[in-house]
Amino acid sequence: MTNDSKSPAPVNYFLEPGFILVTAKPTVISAVLGSSVSVCIFDRKRKIGGMNHFRLPYIDDMEKTTSLYGNVATLTLVRLMLEEDSKLKYLEAQICGGAYNPEISTHDIGSENIMLARQILERQKVSVVSEDVGGRKGRKIIFNTNTNEIGVIKVDKLRREDWYPYDGDR
Repeated sequence: MTNDSKSPAPVNYFLEPGFILVTAKPTVISAVLGSSVSVCIFDRKRKIGGMNHFRLPYIDDMEKTTSLYGNVATLTLVRLMLEEDSKLKYLEAQICGGAYNPEISTHDIGSENIMLARQILERQKVSVVSEDVGGRKGRKIIFNTNTNEIGVIKVDKLRREDWYPYDGDR
């Protein structure tokens, strides 16, 4: 990523499960995904973006809704983008995550997370322009909200330091 005098240096932000970030300020958002999913949405016209990170696909108990659930996190991400004066016709999404490792779990929650994200984005009329989903490997992802670029690093095993990249010197 280059930084010229017209583009401010991006801020780095680690997005934990259950959180959503939408920002007009150039930001590099990172997350670590196993079966969880992140939806990254970019406004092509305004050059702003946002990202969610959810662990479970769906909850319908309105008393317990949080953005740990895909239906809440993805609808909220779209709503927050629209509240930032984005228009649906300029929004595009990328979906990452949703791994399934039968050695860790007997339930393929990753596939359910992926399907839920796709369904909500389709209903909201946000086009999905790319996906890096499924498989057995976890992912470390980095999303640049100013350029809509995503870097994906696939890993066999998620380690403690993958979850806490900002400890120590950072």
